[in-house]
Order: sequence, then structure tokens, then C-alpha cells
Amino acid sequence: MTKRADNPAAELQRAVAACLKAVAGRPQLSVAFTGGQPALRDDQVSLPQPDRDPAPEDIAALRGLADRFALKLALHDAEKHRAHMPRSLKAAALFEALEQARLEIAGSQAMPGMGANLQRLLQREFARRNPPRKPDIEQGEYLAEALYLLAREQLAGLPPPESAKAMMENWRTWIGSRARDVIAALGEHLHDQEAWAKVSHDIIDLLGAGTDGEISEESGGAADDGEPGEIGAGEQGEQPGERDETEPDSSLPLAAADMDGEAEGEGDAALQGGIDGDDDDPQGEAPHLPPRPVSNEPAPSGYKVYTTTFDEVVEATDLCDEDELNRLRGLLDKQLAPLQGAVARLANRLQRRLMARQSRDWEFDLEEGILDTARLSRVLTDPTSPLSFKRERDTAFRDTVVTLLIDNSGSMRGRPITIAAICTDILARTLERCGVKVEILGFTTAQWKGGKARRQWLEEGRPANPGRLNDLRHIIYKPADAPWRRARRNLGLMLREGMLKENIDGEALLWAHQRLLARPEQRRILMVISDGAPVDDSTLSVNAGNYLETHLREVIADIEARSPVELIAIGIGHDVSRYYRRAVTIVDAAELGQAMTDELADLFEEEHPAMQRRKPGRRLH
Repeated sequence: MTKRADNPAAELQRAVAACLKAVAGRPQLSVAFTGGQPALRDDQVSLPQPDRDPAPEDIAALRGLADRFALKLALHDAEKHRAHMPRSLKAAALFEALEQARLEIAGSQAMPGMGANLQRLLQREFARRNPPRKPDIEQGEYLAEALYLLAREQLAGLPPPESAKAMMENWRTWIGSRARDVIAALGEHLHDQEAWAKVSHDIIDLLGAGTDGEISEESGGAADDGEPGEIGAGEQGEQPGERDETEPDSSLPLAAADMDGEAEGEGDAALQGGIDGDDDDPQGEAPHLPPRPVSNEPAPSGYKVYTTTFDEVVEATDLCDEDELNRLRGLLDKQLAPLQGAVARLANRLQRRLMARQSRDWEFDLEEGILDTARLSRVLTDPTSPLSFKRERDTAFRDTVVTLLIDNSGSMRGRPITIAAICTDILARTLERCGVKVEILGFTTAQWKGGKARRQWLEEGRPANPGRLNDLRHIIYKPADAPWRRARRNLGLMLREGMLKENIDGEALLWAHQRLLARPEQRRILMVISDGAPVDDSTLSVNAGNYLETHLREVIADIEARSPVELIAIGIGHDVSRYYRRAVTIVDAAELGQAMTDELADLFEEEHPAMQRRKPGRRLH
């Protein structure tokens, strides 16, 4: 069965695939052209399906994507990358940016044609993203992208895209005054990934984003000649926007995935051919961006934040030592023992549901197969034209990511948090068996009764209507690109005495939602596990009694109505369907296995919530 030779798209596909295999040095590499997001996994590459008669710019963009994958396969060592990956989000983002710059500089110098493809792709991507002319230096906005572009420019003379030049002018002096000479030293190690990584750490420290994730006063202080000051404590990154279904909106190594010290990220959601993931999935999908900090400016609804200075995003391993985590995990395992059989049953049911949701993928212009009726008009206008046939491709199980967002509030203490941890454990293990990536997040506050934010408010004279008045603590139990076995013990942290405090659900939901938006998978599901309404005594004592609940309802309504993310809720002992369209209630851990097998799997086959009428919550008992 052969494709017609007069199809420009087919010819382009053959040429791109052959070039990718040759540069990567992997003749057995499988290259497919699909309608989904570009991806690199093991020895399989997926690239966008070109138009039948592609324009020159489309051809260059496709070749640029293929070149990125080829460079990664040829020049990138995943084990070395993991060994040097910083733990903090900010540092990991810069580390990823410099490694991607190394790959592209090496490729551009060795093969000028590849450099031209990458440059044209970069022009298109930045034009689509339209970066700000004056990025927020204090918040580190676009710092990783700026470092990536500056390294390419300084080491290889590669100019930044036209749409990024204004942004670069704001960052160039700031970065250059701190790390110009050290960036120049990178040029000596272009083909030595380990040495490059070590110098990268020096640059990261000079920019004030060292491995502990803190910003030093020396690095963050006011710069010479009126340059902006420190990078704020908030996470660096862009506000994710809408995605193009056939081609990514960016290829830059933006902020890396949250690291657990062993697994590594792969650039941002549109870094097609970014940096390797864990060793079980060495060519996994690209990770998400860390969220932009919540602004203290009022939202359209009137919701605002008094200060974000004391908010934190932390990994579970930073809140508890290893021995304590192991002990707590042992307690959770005792509760899980009677439910082991549920995992296999739920995995089979979920796999059938998720497989059914995968988009169909076709090969066209074949000489045999199913008649392609869409091209019959060609025969009618020219009877000498041959009939055209199509065939459905076998697609791998892919393109779904699930975030489990767990309420870590004091009202969950005891039996509810145990049920939540068990539910999370079973879901995460099951979904991983199905080939679905899972991220596990938690939300609480750093202190009771407002913490440092309230003390600042008191010192500043108790201004009226301060808005949210507590220190958020958002916890990363498991990044999406980390294997379950490396993060399983982290769930024990939920059982630790004193860990559960207040809950501010609306901002936690926005945080988890932003992370999902930046994921490359076509289907993204956000599952909230909670026991009811948001409560924070400090905030509610100086604002309206329904202040947090109103914000939560507005956030949920916005996601359910307009977001591509599918929102699901599991109520622990409480019916949460008054907030969420799609919700179930779990009462008893002893009945959890069968209930999840029979009921929760059904959630994955329901239509998108934006198209579904509100249904009453189901109680699992």
C-alpha cells in the first residue's frame, strides 16, 4: 500500500522523517504525523499533520520542530540532566532554558540549514505569544525565555525574534550586569553537557534563583542605571492562554515541571522536543509552567489579595524529613491493604473509558482502504483522477493528564483526610497503569489566623476591606512527569499532625488550573477532593461572610463554562454538587474500592461540563 507521489504533504512528511532519523542517528525511529500535539516518547515521534499544499512558513515550522527532536535525541543525556537538575521551580526553569539553548546552538553551528529552520520557528512562536514589551522584572516575568534568547545571541550570534526584541531590551541589561561573563564561559562547554550544567548552576545563583529557590538580596537588589530590582518570590512564567490544536504556541524552555529531586521536566507545554523526563518515560511530554502569583489587585468580582509576599509553593519533601515520611506512608499502607483488588478493576474500566475518548487519526491519499468521500468532488470534476482512499491509524493510548487537587484543611483532619489520601493513592496508581500522567497537589495555609499577612495588615493600620488575609501554602506531592513510585510516600504527609490548617479553595483551583492549561496533552482533567466550603477565619473576620465562597463559585463557573480543562469533584463526607457540576460523594473508606470501580470510572466518559446540565451529586456508599 503506497501513497500517491503527487501529494506535496506526503513528500514533505517523508523528507522530514528521513532527516529527523538521520540527524538523531536512529534509523528505527517511528515518526507519525497527527492532529495532536507534537511529542517525543521512547522511540516514537509525533509531529503535526501538514496541509496538503503547505506554505513555506509551515514547512519551515515543521522542519524546526523535527530538528528540535533530532537534537534532543542526538545530543541530550537524560541521566546527566537529572543529576544536575535544581529542585526549585525557578532554578529548574532557568536550567531547562540553558540546556535547550545548548542544543539549538550546537545544531545551528553544525548545520546552518537547521539553524534557519529553528530561527523561523522561533519567529512564529514568539509572534503568536506576543510577549510584553516591558515584562515585570520584579516577578521574573519571561526570565527563562530571556536567558534562553540571550545565551543564543551571546554565544552564537542568533538574533532574538522581532516580537521579543523589546522584551529583551528590558532583560538584557539586568541579566548582563550579573552574569554576562559567566554566560560567555558556557561557550567552552557546548559539547560537554555535564560541564555546561555546572556553569549553568553558577548563572542561576548569580541571577538570584539558586537551588534553594530563594532570592538573595544581593542578586535581587536594585541594579545600576535605574535597572529594576529583585525577582520577586512569586514563580516565574507566563499566563497560559489558548492553545492551537495543531501546533504549539511556543517552543521555549519555560519554567520546568516541579521536581522531586529525581524526575526531571522537559521545558514548557510547547517545547516540542524539550528535555527528558523520568527514566520510565525518558522522552515524556513537556511539563507545565509554574503559575503566575495571584495579583493583589481586585478581580472583576471584587476578590483581591492583601499581599502575596508570604505565599509559598513547596514540595512535600521540603515539609517533612525522610524518616517521618516513611513512617506516615506506612500508616497509609495499612489502610490501603484491604483495597488492593480495586486497583486492577478500576484500571480496566478507566482504560476503556479513556481509550474511547482518544481522537481518531487517518492516513489519506491511499490506493486501498475506505473510500474518502470528501475527495469525490475531484473525480466528478476530472473523471480521469483516481479514487482516493483513507485508513485509520492505530493510535497509542495517550493525550490525557489528570491533576488531583486535595483539600488539606483542618476540617479534613482524621478520617476525611485518610479517605482522601486513599482515594488519591488508588486513582494515581490506576491512571498511571492506564498511561495517563497524574499530578497531585494540595492546598492549605502556612499559618492559622492569618500568619504574616495578618501581622503586616495590623502593622499598616488595619486598612478596610483587605481581601484574602492569610499566607497560602500550595503543596506539590507529585509532579505530572514523575513516576508514581518516586512520589508515593509523599502522600503520607497528609496524615502528619499540624499540617492541615485553613483552606482557600478559589485560589488553589486557579493555581492547579493554570498548571494544567500549560500541559501539552489534548485532554486535561482537574479532580478536586474536598469536604466542602472554603474557610479562613482571618479573611472572613474582616470581609463579608461569603467572601471566599463567592470567589470559589466564580472560579468554578468560569472553568466549567470556558476552559478546555474538565472539572470533577469528589466530596469527602459532604455533598459538593452545590459548587461543582460533576461531583460524587465518598463516605466510607471500607466501601471505597467497589464504589470507585462502579461510579468514578463513569466520570471519565461524561461530556465536557460546559455542555452538560447541572446534575445532582451522587453519593457513594
